[in-house]
Amino acid sequence: MKLLDKVLRARSWDDQERLVLDSVQRLADEVIAPNAAHIDATGEFPWANVKAINDLGLNAIFVPEAFGGTPMSYGLYLEIVSIISEACASTGIIYATNFHGMKPLIDFGHDEQRARLLPRIAQGGLGALAITEPTAGSDATGMKTSFTPDGDDIVVKGSKIFISNGDVADLYLVFGKWSEIDNPKAAISALILERGAEGFSVISKEKKMGHNGSSTCALAFDGVRVPRANLIGGPGDGLKILLASLNKSRPSVAAHARGIARAAFRDMVAYGNARHQSGRAVLDFQGNQFMLADLAGELVMLERWMDYVAGLVDGGDPDFGLEASLAKLRASDLAMKMTIECVQFHGGYGYCRDYRAERLMRDAKITQIWEGTNQILLLLIGRSFRSR
Repeated sequence: MKLLDKVLRARSWDDQERLVLDSVQRLADEVIAPNAAHIDATGEFPWANVKAINDLGLNAIFVPEAFGGTPMSYGLYLEIVSIISEACASTGIIYATNFHGMKPLIDFGHDEQRARLLPRIAQGGLGALAITEPTAGSDATGMKTSFTPDGDDIVVKGSKIFISNGDVADLYLVFGKWSEIDNPKAAISALILERGAEGFSVISKEKKMGHNGSSTCALAFDGVRVPRANLIGGPGDGLKILLASLNKSRPSVAAHARGIARAAFRDMVAYGNARHQSGRAVLDFQGNQFMLADLAGELVMLERWMDYVAGLVDGGDPDFGLEASLAKLRASDLAMKMTIECVQFHGGYGYCRDYRAERLMRDAKITQIWEGTNQILLLLIGRSFRSR
């Protein structure tokens, strides 16, 4: 572990950030990790984990101070996501989804909206991001949810699928099309839906391969009336907001995948040293050493790229979409590769729930799909090399 640990120790956290990370690591070790297998087996929503996260005030680190937060760096946020996700991927994505859903409100909302809504998140409320529809996945412009202005309200009709935190969120960032704008791209708009609105319902909760403790739901909007004061930006500003939100959330998903990859790598090292075959530790066999050396190299390079992307965001660089896409692409591919090898490394035990290897593999797969499939990300990155 010397190679990985050296890279992790090289990060220049200040004293306050180190205190936060030490607290998060204790939380992960003492509360979240011990509950992970039970949460996966039962599919129970991990309210105890959420409470423990809220007791540390971790939502506050991405909320501005004026609205009840204690803001810290994006790099610190990404590291927190990885630590929690290494302990329990379900809990990691529940926490990260708060950021995915509410960061656009922070970046594009006006002060009245932020003052009214953000304190709920800073105090521990849950957020959700509602983009995907049955006919609008990778092509979000195909969404059919409609926003119709009616006096001081906006009437929302339509549905969303695959929404993380869908049945537990307090605030939902919902994308739809403004009825008075004909152009399908120019019509996309965004608003905040508050929990309890009449006409809003959770249709179903998905049964999934992994992330069993995280709610993934289908939502319906049957003439839901939302105050026009909850519209983010103006009518038709939604596509700009959507693309900007993905640029911030893709590194967050990369951090989530990185946590899973770290967990698998640490498990392989621990098992390889403890397990003996033919009178030798499994890690004494050269083939296993070669495999771990290769995986360690990929992991430390990912760590460095994640630091680079975080530095771009914290430095105020306005153009980091390709770097964010590459981070998500490489982190998720590595999480899948690492967890497959982890199962294989454990032999028959890796296929059984006595070890977490099989859970890590199931949890890793979705990271290649959500927040833009890796095929779409390859397309985005590849297009960047075309001459204009």
